[in-house]
Amino acid sequence: MGIAKAGFGGGIGVIATPLMALTIPVTDAAALLLPLLIICDLFAVKHYRTCFDRRSAGLLLAGAVPGVGAGAFFFAYFLDNQRVLEVGIGVLALGFVLFQAVRVLLLGFLEKRHPPALEGIAMGAISGFTSTLAHAGGPPVSIYLLPQRLPRDLFLGTTVIFFASLNQIKLIPYYSLGLLKVGNLMTILLLAPLSYVGVRLGIYLKGRFTDLWFNRVVYAVLLLAGVQLVLGRNLLGMFWGD
Repeated sequence: MGIAKAGFGGGIGVIATPLMALTIPVTDAAALLLPLLIICDLFAVKHYRTCFDRRSAGLLLAGAVPGVGAGAFFFAYFLDNQRVLEVGIGVLALGFVLFQAVRVLLLGFLEKRHPPALEGIAMGAISGFTSTLAHAGGPPVSIYLLPQRLPRDLFLGTTVIFFASLNQIKLIPYYSLGLLKVGNLMTILLLAPLSYVGVRLGIYLKGRFTDLWFNRVVYAVLLLAGVQLVLGRNLLGMFWGD
């Protein structure tokens, strides 16, 4: 997540929730990751605090608020049905992989344009919903920002500022639903330093290396995790006969 917050790896932070959902309940995975995301935000915002598109960030946030509300309602309705939540997270993971594949194919055909305000609000709402469920709000934001052909740092800065604000908003429903547990505090404290290391590593890698093969490996793992969550089977165990 730290590497992703620094803008390296094309939003690969989305892999965190599906991987954790393979071993612990979806609600626990999402709740455990939110404080870590906020810690990452502190480091990333410091780097991009003066480099973001204010109009785009504002429109996305305007839509994100009702989107978070809808995501919280979904969480509350299926709170006791982990299988539905697992399938939902798996579908989001597979959708993210599909989005990245289509994005690569269509990026060269996208004409530069300035999407209307309503489109920004709509994409913000979708992002708020998917981010509340699985911290996977990247694709709708990219759909809105990519046609604008913003400079790379401005694009990254806008996403950093938007998601930093969005994660603060998500604290309200997470707290109301009782997802934030004191028992997770020690785990968060142990993992927090690694989020800082991840952000610094991501900034270092972004300026020196291409993220092509890094992304391919991550998306392959995300694809397997998504399929496993949807099917409810241990794919690795199937290969090894376990």
